[in-house]
Amino acid sequence: QVQLVESGGGLVQPGGSLRLSCAASGNILSVNGMGWYRQAPGKERESVATISGVNTNYADSVKGRFTISRDNAKNTVYLQMNSLKPDDTAVYYCIVNVVSRGSYGRGLDYWGKGTLVTVSS
Repeated sequence: QVQLVESGGGLVQPGGSLRLSCAASGNILSVNGMGWYRQAPGKERESVATISGVNTNYADSVKGRFTISRDNAKNTVYLQMNSLKPDDTAVYYCIVNVVSRGSYGRGLDYWGKGTLVTVSS
């Protein structure tokens, strides 16, 4: 079993910054891709940023403002969010693709429970 623990959400004023963290633990042989999704009220869940190896991808709406990074030694992925806007208000979920003992080399996706980010004055 793999557990994901997210932290860093909260209330911030427009223009402010937050840093989200997501640490994976448990039955982990290796970690492949990692990423962040978000779901705003009344909207579908959307990809915000992903990282695989040294390759990163961002949604157009966050390019230049958000930065995704990872610490492989800690199996942790981060999302640094700057210049936050009210439209960034959402529950943010991390996703991690993990190869575990007994999975025969297959990577499985695990989701965090989500952390709420509210951007409001």
